[in-house]
Amino acid sequence: MAQEIEIEYKNLLTEEEYNHLLTHLPFTNSIQTQTNHYFETKDFSLKKNGCALRIREKNGQYKLTLKEPHSTGLLETHDHLIHEEANQWINDSPIPKPHTMAQLMKKGIAVEELHYYGSLITERNEIEYHDIVLVLDYSTYNGVTDYELELEASSEALGEMRFNQILKEFQIPRRTTPNKIQRFFKTL
Repeated sequence: MAQEIEIEYKNLLTEEEYNHLLTHLPFTNSIQTQTNHYFETKDFSLKKNGCALRIREKNGQYKLTLKEPHSTGLLETHDHLIHEEANQWINDSPIPKPHTMAQLMKKGIAVEELHYYGSLITERNEIEYHDIVLVLDYSTYNGVTDYELELEASSEALGEMRFNQILKEFQIPRRTTPNKIQRFFKTL
């Protein structure tokens, strides 16, 4: 599927909260490392449209993803890349891919306007838990380290309920949490 709706909840954590959740929830310590490579135009056209564009590198696979606002969460549009294509993007020679480019064209953004800004590396621990996907992320970028709880759900009602339950159970305050690309660009 080239498109999907993502319903997720995020909360930045302290290192202590992160370690507490890691040991008190049924995480298996099967950590996956992934690298997000971020792209934007020089005049930040994607940000102005509420969008974000990245290549996620995980297990030797590369996925180009455009995230756009949607009435329920985010609309994600994907294209798969081979290693050579990902390198072209990272070296500021992006090549059009059908699904993401169709969405970008609707916003008047040409592939030639996109530039590589850098990467964020995440060590991710993910489990299915009470009809949701629960994620603990440890990320590093531009000399910054952060810890994050993410929850993905099939509906807003389920997501909100489970998210509030976990925060309450572990006495974690709800924090305004920008997404990873926003946190990354803030450090440039």
